[in-house]
Amino acid sequence: MCRSEKAITDKAGLEQILWQGRVCQLAIPDLPTPYLVPLNYGYRDEVLYFHSAAEGYKIELLRRNPTVSFSVVIDLGIVEAERACNWGAHFRSVLGRGRIEFISEPEQKQTALKLLMTQYSDAEFDFPAEAVAGTTIFKLIIEQMTGKQSHI
Repeated sequence: MCRSEKAITDKAGLEQILWQGRVCQLAIPDLPTPYLVPLNYGYRDEVLYFHSAAEGYKIELLRRNPTVSFSVVIDLGIVEAERACNWGAHFRSVLGRGRIEFISEPEQKQTALKLLMTQYSDAEFDFPAEAVAGTTIFKLIIEQMTGKQSHI
C-alpha cells in the first residue's frame, strides 16, 4: 500500500470491518475478466459465509475455480471541499483472497445461515429443513486480507 498511514494492520481492526459490513463484493475467476457479484454474508473466525440458489453462473464458476478475491467497504460519507481535487470519502475497507468450499451437511448449513442472519439482526431465526435443503451454502476461507481507511 502506497500510503501506509491508511493501512489497517491489526486483526481486530480488520475483523471489526467484517462484522460491521453489510455487502461483500466477490470477484470470481472468469475469462476474459473476473465475474464480480455483491452478496450478503456472515463472518466468523476468518471465514465468510454466503447463501445462493443451487444453480446459476456464479455457482458454475465457483465449482470450476474456487479461488476468489473479495472486498467489504463501510462507506462513512463524502468529504466536501471548495476545490474538486480536495474532495474525498470517509471509508474503511478490507480486501482479500481465499478459496471457496461448499457446505452440504444440514447442521453446518443451519449454522452458516444463523451466522448470515447475525450479520444483520440480533433476532433468533429458525430455518425449515426443506428451505435449508434447497439453499446452497458456501464459505470463503480467507487466506490473506488487508485493510484501509481514509479520512478517519
